[in-house]
Amino acid sequence: MDLVVHPATAERWPDLLVLFGSNGAYSNCWCTWWRLGNAEFSAASPQSRRDLLEGLFESGTPPGLLAYRGDQPVGWISLGAREGFPRLQRSTKLKPIDEAPVCSIVCFFISKDHRRTGVANVLLDAAAVHAARAGFDLLEGYPIDTSLAERRPADLFTGSLEFFERHGFEEVGRRGGRPIVRKAV
Repeated sequence: MDLVVHPATAERWPDLLVLFGSNGAYSNCWCTWWRLGNAEFSAASPQSRRDLLEGLFESGTPPGLLAYRGDQPVGWISLGAREGFPRLQRSTKLKPIDEAPVCSIVCFFISKDHRRTGVANVLLDAAAVHAARAGFDLLEGYPIDTSLAERRPADLFTGSLEFFERHGFEEVGRRGGRPIVRKAV
């Protein structure tokens, strides 16, 4: 069955709840790790993280995209203006490389039963279209370079360097072994 992708809007919030399950994707993160500073994230309860993400769904500016197989939500990509991710702004490894406005991709979550079936590929391609429609010229990612060391699949929620490169992204910076990749959209 073909995959379709939709922006994460208020009417799709129930679908995200199905996809993320009771653990809020990764250990009750609710995809807020990048959207909060370290102290804020540590102090936030799982419910407050969930409420934050739900508020973003309701804001009118989608905080990501959802992939579906039929009516079933099977994947998520978190993205938006770099300024919306305080942890990126403060990171010594991932701080901005220049002043260019970018649409940042910070996380993928694929349903366990649909991993390795092309969902992440479709989401990444859809992210480029979404970013262009939102007025961005550049899409930026912060993958893990798996050639440096083997990583557990759970560590690859930002994607791998090889994955981004297969989709036309080029490495534009690297600090502390962590690449920053971009693609014109």
